[in-house]
Amino acid sequence: MEVINPNEPHWNKPNNIPEFKVDPIIVLLLSFITCGLYLIYWNIKVAEVLNAVAEREIISTPIAVFAGCCLPVNLYFYYIAGKDGLPKVYQITGELQKDQSTLLLVLGLFFPFAAAMIVQGDINRLYR
Repeated sequence: MEVINPNEPHWNKPNNIPEFKVDPIIVLLLSFITCGLYLIYWNIKVAEVLNAVAEREIISTPIAVFAGCCLPVNLYFYYIAGKDGLPKVYQITGELQKDQSTLLLVLGLFFPFAAAMIVQGDINRLYR
C-alpha cells in the first residue's frame, strides 16, 4: 500500500511534464541549418516544459514565439528561463541550485545557440 503525503508537491510526477528531450548538439545544428527558425519551435516547447515544472506560466507562448525572432525578447526569454524556470528543474532533479540568468543573458545576446544548448542540457536531466 502506498502512503500519500499531502505535503508532497504534485509537480514531481513525470506525467505532468511534457517530454522534450533533444540532444543539445542537435539544437545547435538545427538552429544553424535553419538560420534560427528552429529556435522559434524550440522556444515554444521549452516554455511548455518550464511552465509545467514551475506549475505556473512563467513564459507565455507569444513571448516564446517572439523570442525566436526579436533580440530584446530573446534576452528576456533566457533571463526568465535562467531565473525562474531552471531553478525548479534543479529542484526536481535534486541538483545544486544555481542562478544561470546572467550567463544565459550574455550568451543570448552574443550566441543564442549556445544558450539554447545549455537550457536544453538542463531540461534533459528531467528525463533521466
